[in-house]
Amino acid sequence: MAPDVRRRNNVQVTGSGGPPLVFAHGFGCSQAMWRFVAPAFEAEHEVVLYDLTGMGNADTSAYDFDRHGSLQGHAADLLEICDALGLRRVVFVGHSVSAMVGILAAIQRPQMFSRLVLVGPSPCYIDEGAYVGGFKRADIEGLLETLDRNYLGWSSAMAPVIMGTPSRPELAQELTNSFCQQDPRIARHFARVTFLSDNRADLPLVRVPTLVLQSSQDVIAPDAVGAYVHANVPGSTFVKLRSTGHCPNLSAPDETVAAIQAFLRT
Repeated sequence: MAPDVRRRNNVQVTGSGGPPLVFAHGFGCSQAMWRFVAPAFEAEHEVVLYDLTGMGNADTSAYDFDRHGSLQGHAADLLEICDALGLRRVVFVGHSVSAMVGILAAIQRPQMFSRLVLVGPSPCYIDEGAYVGGFKRADIEGLLETLDRNYLGWSSAMAPVIMGTPSRPELAQELTNSFCQQDPRIARHFARVTFLSDNRADLPLVRVPTLVLQSSQDVIAPDAVGAYVHANVPGSTFVKLRSTGHCPNLSAPDETVAAIQAFLRT
């Protein structure tokens, strides 16, 4: 594997060398969000974890504000990682915004992927007409303005809401810490890329078997959004999780693992 790609995205490979699973995290996070999920697949799969460019322990100097000014840049990064590792027939597991990264990569190179697992996906966060994204445009603009003024304060306020597990404050604290460890300039830019994106037109173009995992009481990707993704990705499978909040990979790993394993057996 090319050293620059491994360093750029802090790529970690474990597992048995079986069919590859590639895990990608959401906004403000790192591959550590998968630490309770990924090991469950190591006995039967090659497991690949990476940090999105500029995030986690990835190379912040590799973050290109033009290339990464849309999710297509992150999809290109994913394809470069797969090519560098010589992966084929990949099962891609993407959380939150990385679900759309996987969709874009799979549309561009469908032969690269055997399946997609979308955890808390949202193709568009802003309500428009009959479409319910979960936020009014003014809400998103206000969120981004607050993030620009006080990123650390925004992180502390938003993390508990995103995590959605009030009985387990340690998880919200972990997410807060993850947000606060990001480069603020990159985080502010990527927040705009994330929350202003609109990938609704891409969903019908997916030709890879897809699992949509929908958490309960998810304020970032509410029920209507998961239902929309399922209805618009041809032949997709939908599973409603009992877990609450936007990060079931951290708050309900056993349920998340079971849903993915069941999908892989079909």
